[in-house]
Amino acid sequence: LEGETLVIGAHYDHVGMGGPGSLSPGIVAVHNGADDNASGMAGLLEIARRCVTSSELQTAESRRRLIFIAFSGEERGLLGSRHYIRYPRFPLESTVAMINLDMIGRLSDGQLIVYGTGTASDFSSMIDRLASRYAFRIRKQAEGMGPSDHMPFYEKKIPVLHWFTGL
Repeated sequence: LEGETLVIGAHYDHVGMGGPGSLSPGIVAVHNGADDNASGMAGLLEIARRCVTSSELQTAESRRRLIFIAFSGEERGLLGSRHYIRYPRFPLESTVAMINLDMIGRLSDGQLIVYGTGTASDFSSMIDRLASRYAFRIRKQAEGMGPSDHMPFYEKKIPVLHWFTGL
């Protein structure tokens, strides 16, 4: 597996302007969104920390390459993730999947929305196994399209999973 790449990403910018779907729908002004940037970044950093400190991962003889990416420009048209697709650190042909963490800070009643479960043949069953192990109620969306940093990867036919806990 050492020739394969798994990208795990989140974006760290959010400069919304309120409006429908925001917590201040009647205010048109800079609407900094901690859930829309900080929650995904916190998840990204925690996954990276656990991977670095995992004795199981450190002793694995054959493991995939993990790339942790903090994207910028998501709110301005996925600029960071599109830049990575144009100038990847490792060939896109070796990228087996992209996991996107965007707005994961509002988990309510254990319900987690996972987009892209139909972009790889084993994603749906893998998500079911993980959901039962951790008591999540999963709402699966097979489609990989969506307005977040996984989209440029999906456009290149790379399987994606986008984790989301709702607005």
